[in-house]
Amino acid sequence: MKTDETTVSRRKFLRTSAIGAGAAAGALAAPAVVTAQSPVVLKMQSSWPSSDIFQDMAKQYVERVEAMSGGRLRIDLLPAGAVVGAFQVQDACHDGIIDAAHTVPVYWYGKHKAASLFGTGPVWGGSATNLLAWIHKGGGQEFYRELTQDILGLNVVGFFGFPMPAQPLGWFKKEIAGASDVNGLKYRTVGLAADLMQAMGMRVTQLPGGEIVPAMERGVIDAFEFNNPTSDMRFGAQDVAKNYLLSSYHQASESFEFIFNKDRFERLDKDLQAILRYAVESASTANTALALDQYSADLQKLQKESGVKVVRTPADVLAKQLEAWDKLIPQLEGDAFMKRVMDSQRAWTERTVFYQLMNDPDYKLAYSHYFPSKIAL
Repeated sequence: MKTDETTVSRRKFLRTSAIGAGAAAGALAAPAVVTAQSPVVLKMQSSWPSSDIFQDMAKQYVERVEAMSGGRLRIDLLPAGAVVGAFQVQDACHDGIIDAAHTVPVYWYGKHKAASLFGTGPVWGGSATNLLAWIHKGGGQEFYRELTQDILGLNVVGFFGFPMPAQPLGWFKKEIAGASDVNGLKYRTVGLAADLMQAMGMRVTQLPGGEIVPAMERGVIDAFEFNNPTSDMRFGAQDVAKNYLLSSYHQASESFEFIFNKDRFERLDKDLQAILRYAVESASTANTALALDQYSADLQKLQKESGVKVVRTPADVLAKQLEAWDKLIPQLEGDAFMKRVMDSQRAWTERTVFYQLMNDPDYKLAYSHYFPSKIAL
């Protein structure tokens, strides 16, 4: 009997002690009540009107940043002109007026012509995808950092995404049968393309996208390029011209530039910095899919609904462009930094495009096989 009582007492003691110890441990280890943390909000302005497909593409980036951060990071996306002009977003980022910008380097090429080398410089023979690969793997990102931070002293960091389809030669009031037909035309473009077209005999004006159609209506220009069938159609290019020439070497390798105020960027947690950087790559894929779908559909609309004559740029115009680049390149190489960048691009292109051209099948042959008489190049 005594043994049983001792056993029961011991069990009772151990059970009571365990409950008491557990309660005490719970009291000590219970996590504090966590209140919902307000998300970090970045103010980003683009260089695009709210109606442009480029603004839709910027939204794809914004959506991915918020999703990848679990809502901890949000971007307040504004269209061109909301805070500053389309061409002023880099300065606004540098000054901290905005936290970020969605733009293209050619819009600040007035600070240094090397800006154009990150998308709108000599083509060398590679596509926009090839140039974007150079930025990621061929040293281009470091050249960009050197230009923006060391040479220009800008308080910004930037990344690149969405290798754009080559930009059309553009919209013309009259038919263009050969290189002589572009001589003397008042033409809108930007960046080094302005130097290129001037070398071909055009009189060039540099304008943001939203100002192009009004300038055409007033006779300030009589031909222009912007970027793609969707953007062009949305701002009414078809209402002021009916001749649309696809294919050109003036801007054949451009990508979006995502700029951030450097101080603001570096104050963020490291994982949020990584999200901002790598969401660019995610959005790049989404942008590409949207572009192929929308550009092709809108090109058909321009032809069928607006009576636009869509043709490929004559071969002798393309040849004249290459000749004009040949004259410009030695002038640009007078700047030591630009020469280093172009030397790097040439070496990259010579190696990588050799592989691509040797490896790629003839897609035109296959297309013509399945869709005979659809296209003649």
